[in-house]
Amino acid sequence: MLRRLLVILFFVAVSGQLLTAPAFAQTPAAPEGAAASADAPAEGDAAPAEEAPAEEGPTFPEGLDSTGISLEELKLRVIPLTADQLQVLADAWLEIVQRQTSAVIDQQVAILQADGDASDEMRDRLAKLNTERGHAFTRYITVVDGFEKKGGDEAAVASYRAYRNAILVDEKQNADWQTLVSLALTWAQDREGGIALAIQVVTIVGAFILLMIVSRTVRRFVRRALGRVPNLSRLLQAFLAMVVYWLTIAVGLMVVLSALGVDITPLFALVGGASFIIAFAFQDTLGNLAAGLMIMFNRPFDEGDYVTIAGMGGTVKSVSVVSTTINTPDNQIIVIPNSKVWGDVITNTTASTTRRVDLTFGIGYDDSIADAQAILERVVEEHPLVLSDPAPVIRVSALGASSVDFICRPWVNSADYWTVYWDLTRQVKEAFDEGGISIPFPQTDMHLHVASGMAPAPLLGVAPVAVEGDHGLGRAKGAPDFKSGDEGADESTDDT
Repeated sequence: MLRRLLVILFFVAVSGQLLTAPAFAQTPAAPEGAAASADAPAEGDAAPAEEAPAEEGPTFPEGLDSTGISLEELKLRVIPLTADQLQVLADAWLEIVQRQTSAVIDQQVAILQADGDASDEMRDRLAKLNTERGHAFTRYITVVDGFEKKGGDEAAVASYRAYRNAILVDEKQNADWQTLVSLALTWAQDREGGIALAIQVVTIVGAFILLMIVSRTVRRFVRRALGRVPNLSRLLQAFLAMVVYWLTIAVGLMVVLSALGVDITPLFALVGGASFIIAFAFQDTLGNLAAGLMIMFNRPFDEGDYVTIAGMGGTVKSVSVVSTTINTPDNQIIVIPNSKVWGDVITNTTASTTRRVDLTFGIGYDDSIADAQAILERVVEEHPLVLSDPAPVIRVSALGASSVDFICRPWVNSADYWTVYWDLTRQVKEAFDEGGISIPFPQTDMHLHVASGMAPAPLLGVAPVAVEGDHGLGRAKGAPDFKSGDEGADESTDDT
């Protein structure tokens, strides 16, 4: 179990140093160039004199197949090469890694045959051979990557990669745990191994932190610039600033990854292929997104406006691409999906600079209408927040069941609406009291008619009043019926 764990960890670490390598091929196969290399005469052997010179194929500049060439120089040297030249160069590097792999395997066999008595010197030599072979594999993959980018045969590319992947996996699975530990420590200290991977990780993390700082600075600059644009809502300003913020991060990350040699082209293909699935899974969210864009561009309200949307009233706190957040007068935070906002009636109370305050006051029928109107006009005129233009409207509007109703409609600035509403309600009541104007409350006169020969039912909670000679019937002595003597009763009607 420990050996398998070390195999997995070491394989992941070694694979991490080559961020540009695509996914492993499923079926390892020997490359076409390997067979040709095997049949070629060994290095140093002279070709038979009687053979005709073979037709020369594509060649590559001298020195590109040298194990002493630096990785940075090789990356630059392969840029002008054609796909045919790169394939020949890949075959040359394949032959190199094949020889070095044979040396690594021979050393591993020697350690296994030692049967636990392998010396540190043998393991150190294996680590050295493995490091050299790792450098060769790095250059080998660099050539294969260039071959693939320039339209090389896909089957040949898969074959080249499968050869490397199969060797790395099989070697680690058949090594003992001491060898794995030694190889892992050697790789971690190698400049082109663990150190290079650590530098890449630190570079990505540092670049991301720097991008966050730069993107926030750009967002603040964009918001200040958009604030100078006339007729641009604060909601749209916030949205555009957010778009610029994330675009800065995305472009910066792509630049950093490309500088590190990571091929980001498959990422775009992945996003394009998954777009249909994403659109289907997030169709409600996309509906909210479309509604949010409609709100931002049509501007039915802005941040700080008091609105009534989806049956909720409150001050708009923020609008994102998917939802609108409002703050109610009792300080509740309500988040409403944008699809419900845009699909319902929107009432913007503070969109205009001025508003009309609608008040109704009732006076008694016995009170003077002229005096009441004079009091209302005086109270409204004396209030400092009431606007003179448009002029206030004070008129008798209705003759109610219990009162004569006045409408009082002064105009105020939108921010002063509730202040004027509450002030006038109190001041009018106090002025009516001083002027002797009554504000009636609803009253109802009730007349009871009791059928002849029936005793009236006593009222609940009211003690019966004794009437002389009524014999418990509640009728005065000598009265022919209950309605006789009752003020307002129709004497001509019969109660039978």
